[in-house]
Amino acid sequence: MRIHVVSDVHGRAEALRSAGDGADAFICLGDLILFVDYSDHAQGIFADLFGQENADRFIALRTQKRFDEARDFSRTLWAGLDGEAWPHIERAVGRQYAELFAAMPAPAYLTYGNVDIPRMWGDHLREGHRVLDGETAEIGGLTFGFVGGGLRTEYRTPYELDDDAYAAKVEAVGAVDVLCSHIPPAVPDLLYDTVARRFERGSEAILDAIHRTQPKYVLFGHVHQPLARRMRIGRTECVNVGHFRASGVPYVLSV
Repeated sequence: MRIHVVSDVHGRAEALRSAGDGADAFICLGDLILFVDYSDHAQGIFADLFGQENADRFIALRTQKRFDEARDFSRTLWAGLDGEAWPHIERAVGRQYAELFAAMPAPAYLTYGNVDIPRMWGDHLREGHRVLDGETAEIGGLTFGFVGGGLRTEYRTPYELDDDAYAAKVEAVGAVDVLCSHIPPAVPDLLYDTVARRFERGSEAILDAIHRTQPKYVLFGHVHQPLARRMRIGRTECVNVGHFRASGVPYVLSV
């Protein structure tokens, strides 16, 4: 059985349309929307609303880890819009989700990324789309577990969870053949982004599950340019399936 896996789609709907070609099943590990684009500052919801020059400044502040200044700057821009900020964000996110889910292959097994807004997915799912978070599914005779979202960070993205809540989802999944998550296990080489030059947050709970249950594979995304794309921990092959927005190419898993 051939399974195509993507993560970190970040608005790339045109490539998503063909990402399931030739596959028996399709898995998406989240981060569908594009709020800001660190490679092309003219792209994303923030730039659409406020222009590239303001996006340049906002991204520069965040890259320099001047998060309080970035939030103050952002609040000033949102205050200049008509009405509250959230309706503007929700409309923009809704437009992206409408396009992305229309392009999403089926059958598909989906979980959330840290920038996703889970409550908005239901309006856009199509027949054959199955969302799993802290749950399992049988695919090709193997048990796949899914853990969505991320952990708390200074970036304050929409679907970040406390460590205990995240660990509870990992525990609920239990022993599986393939563990699928948005964020990696907490291993430094898997967490370091060589372009952003920073460590992303990884999950100690996933790493503990690897040591305890030794799944055949652990699949994840989140780190766009990782120092290590794959690593073996005991019998478990840990694989970053790639930054789909940049590559437009799914990871192929044959089971």
